[in-house]
Amino acid sequence: MKVVCVGGGPASLYLSILLKAQDPARDISVFEKNPAGSTYGWGVTYWPAMLDILMAHDAPSARAIAQHSARWSDGVAHVRDLVTVHHGDEGFAVGRHELLRILAERAVDLGVSVHFGRTVAPGDPLLDADLVVAGDGARSALRDQHAAHFGTRIAAGRNRFIWLGTTRVFRSFTFAFAETEHGWLWSYAYGFDGEHSTCIVECAPDTWSGLGLDTMERGEALRLLEKLLAAPLEGHPLIGRTDVAGPAQWQTFPTVTNRVWSRDNLVLIGDAAHTTHYSIGAGTTLAMQDAMSLAAALRTPAPLPAALGAYERERKRALLPQQSAARHSAGWYENLPRYVGLAPHQMFALLGQRHSPLLPYVPPQLYYRVDRAIERTQALRSLKRWLGPRIARALQKD
Repeated sequence: MKVVCVGGGPASLYLSILLKAQDPARDISVFEKNPAGSTYGWGVTYWPAMLDILMAHDAPSARAIAQHSARWSDGVAHVRDLVTVHHGDEGFAVGRHELLRILAERAVDLGVSVHFGRTVAPGDPLLDADLVVAGDGARSALRDQHAAHFGTRIAAGRNRFIWLGTTRVFRSFTFAFAETEHGWLWSYAYGFDGEHSTCIVECAPDTWSGLGLDTMERGEALRLLEKLLAAPLEGHPLIGRTDVAGPAQWQTFPTVTNRVWSRDNLVLIGDAAHTTHYSIGAGTTLAMQDAMSLAAALRTPAPLPAALGAYERERKRALLPQQSAARHSAGWYENLPRYVGLAPHQMFALLGQRHSPLLPYVPPQLYYRVDRAIERTQALRSLKRWLGPRIARALQKD
């Protein structure tokens, strides 16, 4: 079997590892348009259970990822000049550059042909393979060539955000909410190695334009953000992208969905198939889980269309609660004024509940009191855990 993976992100590289480990006779190639080591993204997050899953699928790469990961066990929220801490929120982060290096080296060790600096566009002779995997991101060229067939929909989020780094090494997952004369601005920050942290900054469109961030040059924008986030940054600088010139790279988040995920021998994976808002910290995990599912489907002797159909059905089912959580999480931040006036400990509690499909419809103070009462009763806690995913699935289908 000859497999060509277009795009050298975590989904494509991990799929190549799993397929080659299953059957060393497979001819597998990965083509990435960017040069080796040029990735952008600072650090990516994953949760403790994911490390166990990675270990079960490919222990050598899992051990390397764990070795190069930073761990946190608390959540911290800065709201104006107040600080609230929530203990027990354990998670991990690894530099995206380091993650891709680990996966690429593991793939090459297994016999995968990994090519950097090579763009593979629709119609390229290199796509002559038994299976072509479109892992070329949310703006996938391979998918867009057949967008009508896939039923591709891309919905832009309302808020503006920018993905930055900083030399402040955050030991906890840290939220910071700063009030400006044009509205609120906030950040999510977490360390991913011993020298740097990711710092994502977000705000509403009116705040973005009111502060002048829509026209501000990169250096000026970073200095303003450093001033607004001075308390959590503790004097450390923010670092922008160095691979592009011009203004600061503000974006709106593209939520990608597809009605179907395959066409003949072409299959979508990772962000080409689906995206989930960065505020739930699951994008890389979901992409690698796509790879696990597709590799498992291709392990069976079933014909290729049946295998690709099984992969699509399994992943769509698994993604329903994650997509619901991401949608409600993004909505929580888009409606931040609804919650930011609460006492800091109450706001932080509802920040942790932002995935709830019920929260937007219940007054925040009432939701907080009811949720605290539920958490004190084992039977009600069990009912909440049972009912929550079912409500999410029902709302998702609507």
